[in-house]
Amino acid sequence: MLQDSRRFLNVHEYVSYTILAEHGIPVPRFGVAKSGAEAKRIAADLNTKDLVIKAQVLTGGRGKGHFKNGLKGGVKQAFTPEECEQISSKMIGDFLITKQTGAAGRICNSVMITERKYLRKEYYFCIMMERAFNGPVIIASSEGMNNDPFIL
Repeated sequence: MLQDSRRFLNVHEYVSYTILAEHGIPVPRFGVAKSGAEAKRIAADLNTKDLVIKAQVLTGGRGKGHFKNGLKGGVKQAFTPEECEQISSKMIGDFLITKQTGAAGRICNSVMITERKYLRKEYYFCIMMERAFNGPVIIASSEGMNNDPFIL
């Protein structure tokens, strides 16, 4: 029998970026668009040729997913505001299908347009509440949450 997994706090990536930035943690410049035209304006305001468009859908595996309209990937690179507009228009209003969503997919109502950063090292971390002592536990890994995580 499969156990139903429930989350009590779900936030889109742009919300996480906003919280981190408000607390002095550097994040890439970004904006959130609900239309292709808005994505184009945000991309122009960011004034860079290295852009990333990220479907704001509460599911893992967005980059490997696909939309019902045939667009491959919920995380795409773009190099011009016009390209951001075209790609975003295909994402917004369509269903993103990933391993976690099943065939039905989940609707994409907005995209995050952000500047692309070139990182030397990437880390994954998770903060969760532990009921045993009513406090937070931080799990971190340099290889992803399925490979050799450690608890802080």
